[in-house]
Amino acid sequence: MNEIAPIQPGVAAPDTFPHSIEAEQQLLGAVLTNNDLYDRIAAIINGRHFYDPVHARIWEVAATRIAKNALASPVTLKSFFDDDPGLRELGGPAYLARLAGAAISAYAVREYAQLIHDLAIRRELIALGQDISAKARRVEVNSEPSEQIVEAEQKLYKLSEQGSTSTGFQSFVNALTAAVKNANAAYERDGGMAGLATGLIDLDKKLGGLHRSDLLILAGRPSMGKTSLATNMAFNIAKAYRRGRLPDGSEGAVDGGVVGFFSLEMSSEQLAARVLSEAAEIPSEQIRRGDMTEAEFRRFLDAAKTLESCPLYIDDTPALPISQLAARARRLKRTHGLDALFVDYLQLVRPATARDSRVNEVSEITQGLKAIAKELDVPVVALSQLSRAVESREDKRPQLSDLRESGSIEQDADVVMFVFREEYYVEREKPSDDALDKMAAWQQRMENLHGKAEVIIGKQRHGPIGSVDLSFEGKFTRFGNLVRAWQQDTGGRF
Repeated sequence: MNEIAPIQPGVAAPDTFPHSIEAEQQLLGAVLTNNDLYDRIAAIINGRHFYDPVHARIWEVAATRIAKNALASPVTLKSFFDDDPGLRELGGPAYLARLAGAAISAYAVREYAQLIHDLAIRRELIALGQDISAKARRVEVNSEPSEQIVEAEQKLYKLSEQGSTSTGFQSFVNALTAAVKNANAAYERDGGMAGLATGLIDLDKKLGGLHRSDLLILAGRPSMGKTSLATNMAFNIAKAYRRGRLPDGSEGAVDGGVVGFFSLEMSSEQLAARVLSEAAEIPSEQIRRGDMTEAEFRRFLDAAKTLESCPLYIDDTPALPISQLAARARRLKRTHGLDALFVDYLQLVRPATARDSRVNEVSEITQGLKAIAKELDVPVVALSQLSRAVESREDKRPQLSDLRESGSIEQDADVVMFVFREEYYVEREKPSDDALDKMAAWQQRMENLHGKAEVIIGKQRHGPIGSVDLSFEGKFTRFGNLVRAWQQDTGGRF
């Protein structure tokens, strides 16, 4: 069998750039000898991973032919490279035959592909480092250091995404094992739930908790309290956080979890004030005005001190692109851990690239959020607006068709929930004071609805749809478990 000596790359580059011409030659020779090997490595590398540009061109032509079910061999590729100056320097089309003849390690083709891929990532890291260094050295008015840091982070995370290779198919046994583990986790909680508890008992029973890798949409009209419900859920999860040893032996959250909250509409101070209002049981407007008694202020400080150790992280950067949102979520998981992610709200997230229609933009955003949920293996709860069609109906209860740009949201979400407070609408139907009969009926209706809210589950992939009743205390912007008549004798205990 012919020996093939290492060749010099077809384009000048520093010798310090990591590469392996021999691995590229062995891989190309193996594929040209046996086209079936291509399927083993197509998910790992492509033309840009090759150090030698001639090798990159050979790979691209071979890959295109194989994808069309055509033969890629030294003979069939020869006509494509008759006038290639780079290949001519290496001996012309005869070099293709030498590649195929020298391929002796077809069984190790995947290892060669992984090596070529890893070396390419290292070269890109070196180039990125040089680019960062060069930009930092240039002192320009329109190039702030903070902007350079953000740009460098974006490029690094983009590179990390390229570095991850797909796992492809897995055996049913592996999937079955994961399903048994989930069922066992629920069983150990006395048949409770496999997901993360929100602290809202009836909602947790209906959903089975917030499941990992799920995208949950929480939608509602303005003033329904969707942000309040999201902050309540996030606070309950973070408040219950307890770290310990998991069944698989690793360290992690055995109760509650670390929560990330993207607040694109409200500042972090406003969001913190809401959480404090709930924890201290002091109306948020009093906190804002500083209108508190000494006892209330002491209670406020005690609540703030208790919440200091709460693993709730807030990012209030407005108009975040979905790519940067994903990057920041990854960073949070790496530095502090992450068990649940909240986004308030979906329509304020920007797509990575401008689209021709708003529907396509929202589709990119929802697909991105679902990808984050799967990649980070955490539930993602995204808030969403509803269209005004709700207001024109007699029955104001929202439904799936009321979602703005509903097609993509409804399709990509695992769970769609709607927050509905009938009290809000009935309050605005107050009759005039002289209509005594109507006023009496209205007051009775208001009394029945006061302090009550409803979460309507319009879609759930792994559970039933339906509605859940909750309590709502407007002055504390707090949702809670509704105490029913039969529970009042026991002090509301479940």
